Amino acid sequence: MTRSILTVGRCILRWTLFFGMALSPSYGATNYTISLADPDRHLIEVQVVLPEGPAQRELQLPVWNALYQIRDFAQYVNWIHAKDHAGRPLTLLQLDKSRWQITGSQAGAIIEYEMFVDSPGPFGAEFNSHHAFFNLAQLLMYSTDGRDSSITLRFSRVPSGWRIATPMSSGVDTFVADNYDRAVDSPVEIGDFQESAFEQDGGRYQVIVDAESSDFDMTKISAMLHKIIASATNWIDDRPFERYMFIYHFPRGPAGGGMEHAYSTAIAVNAEVLAKSPEVLASVTAHEFFHLWNVKRIRPQTLEPVDYTRENYTRALWFSEGCTNAAADIIQLRSGLLDERHFEEDLATDIGELERRPAHLTQSAEESSLDAWLEGQAYYRRPERSISYYNKGELLCIALDLAVREASHGQASLREVFQWMNKNYANKHLFFPDSEGVRRAAEAVSHADLERFFAKYVVGTDEIPWDDFFRGVGLHLVTAPTTTADAGFLASRNFDAPMIVTAVTDGSDAQIAGLRVGDTILEINGKPPGEDSSETTARLHPGDAIILKVRARRGVERELKWKVESHEQVSFEIKDVENVTAAQRARRTAWLKGEAESSPQTH
Repeated sequence: MTRSILTVGRCILRWTLFFGMALSPSYGATNYTISLADPDRHLIEVQVVLPEGPAQRELQLPVWNALYQIRDFAQYVNWIHAKDHAGRPLTLLQLDKSRWQITGSQAGAIIEYEMFVDSPGPFGAEFNSHHAFFNLAQLLMYSTDGRDSSITLRFSRVPSGWRIATPMSSGVDTFVADNYDRAVDSPVEIGDFQESAFEQDGGRYQVIVDAESSDFDMTKISAMLHKIIASATNWIDDRPFERYMFIYHFPRGPAGGGMEHAYSTAIAVNAEVLAKSPEVLASVTAHEFFHLWNVKRIRPQTLEPVDYTRENYTRALWFSEGCTNAAADIIQLRSGLLDERHFEEDLATDIGELERRPAHLTQSAEESSLDAWLEGQAYYRRPERSISYYNKGELLCIALDLAVREASHGQASLREVFQWMNKNYANKHLFFPDSEGVRRAAEAVSHADLERFFAKYVVGTDEIPWDDFFRGVGLHLVTAPTTTADAGFLASRNFDAPMIVTAVTDGSDAQIAGLRVGDTILEINGKPPGEDSSETTARLHPGDAIILKVRARRGVERELKWKVESHEQVSFEIKDVENVTAAQRARRTAWLKGEAESSPQTH
């Protein structure tokens, strides 16, 4: 594939998301009120007050938000009405599934509608008797002629004792934002949450936790955050905010993941997982916090302006997500939350994950980025169909880091690549031109031609020659055959949807027991399933019993039981090469710190 040639005009697109370049003519503020109408039935009522403007306008409710998946939030709108300020009905015509036309709105208009809100987690909007958590793009319609106008937001019928937390600026009894994009990039937590606040190096941080008090330790969370914040801001050498909010959910049911925002993040971790593996919280927090630079400010031009009516396709998610994974590891290494042994074990596991997906030979990192919109489909997630841009992207950025170090004789690293992009794109309010922009940055700091690297491993599907990259830090990849448990099936879940069986091995005990593709898994060994079946089956051994409670496509529930089988696969391990040199050790030390070497090495 040839490298794309980008026009000057495309390269100087301005950053509409934070700096408010007009997308359309600007009118007065749009005022929203969200009424927490009926928690038991998960119902809210929304009022939108439009200012004076055109006589005919269109209202749009986004079809996607938070995830790269079309979720059509209009499916939850029970009814919608429009009237003028005197209470007279206005003509309201539905144009398509998510868009309405108002006639007679020249003096302003009031639109009211009711929505069902019950999608838990950081990617959703949820309202019940316990709390409310809102990603506002899933709730708020906008006038297509006034998306860049200022926003005010008020909440009514808030239950007694509940408080409101959001990174939006607060007025006397309302919250305000410069425009619609800024408002909907500000999640809202409402409830009887616990909170903490602290200042660090000129920044103010607020921590909001919705969980049972016995399921977390706020002191430990704050200590972790101090380390991550100091490490990240020092590594990127920037702090583009005065206030930042961490919103945490630690439910006792299924949970996982995080969602980045410009001035906040929302993160969910299962309470049991948090207790057994607190490092999981550090990992997802480091990832989401670094997103405030990479993807929210160091942003691909193909993601702007955000199109709430259709997919925003980009080839750069391998960098925006995968390289954020790599940066999160560096942040944890620098802060002492991750050590070298576990880093190298995790890296070997990630290499194995990629190598065991046959699709790594047919789908490139760029193609995986483009296909992100298919991730909600069960078949697409099968190993022969797709790779993960998180997984392949992280591995590419580690390889790129090592390639830049080698080309620059240790004088540049991934840190310099990010700092160059932050300086030359984000701080100039510019977007970067996808993979081409990453290549330009890497070449600028390494003073080397990296076109072949990008052609082979980013655009193409060539195998990554790990020993060539690891040699400079005195490591190599060791493979060996190993026997592992095989439950005979694959299953995964999308967002808050049920776990669906996507593959059953022919002739396996799972097939003999009656498991079929398309079955919904309700329980695995008496517990609700997680995000992926491999998370549970990885803890099993050949000969162990596995019990699945499933619902067939026709709705019949059954309990299936069989013994886990075994199969041979290749294991991966990262080890020292023989006779590691002083130069290799010095480069490895710098690599693990995420820094360039202090002086050139002799070659």
